[in-house]
Amino acid sequence: MRARFVSRVLPVLVLAVCLSACESSPGSLYSWGSYESQVYAYLNGESRGEQLAALESDLAKTRADGKAVPPGFYAHLGLLYVEMGNAAEAIACFTMEKTLFPESAVFMDFLLANYGRSTSPQHE
Repeated sequence: MRARFVSRVLPVLVLAVCLSACESSPGSLYSWGSYESQVYAYLNGESRGEQLAALESDLAKTRADGKAVPPGFYAHLGLLYVEMGNAAEAIACFTMEKTLFPESAVFMDFLLANYGRSTSPQHE
């Protein structure tokens, strides 16, 4: 029983420690804004329009502060644009993610090939 408890709790604790290291603090490399909560909202099927507005607002604030967005930010924004039917913005976001984070190139190329062409909205 103790082994089962440890196997369930240990991964959660490790994840919590890792995420706490990524928080937005004065010395943080990235400005996270509401990115993490918007990913959570996306996974729970919440309004794509509200998520898009929140991330666009975060992006404007991050740019105004002269900071950098975290890895995955533009990719997530691009997926929201695809679902809202704006393929041109999606392509721009996927390309920006690929430029800022070259390690994402294979995945961004996949998204560009498969989702960058889509123009039919799937969610609100």
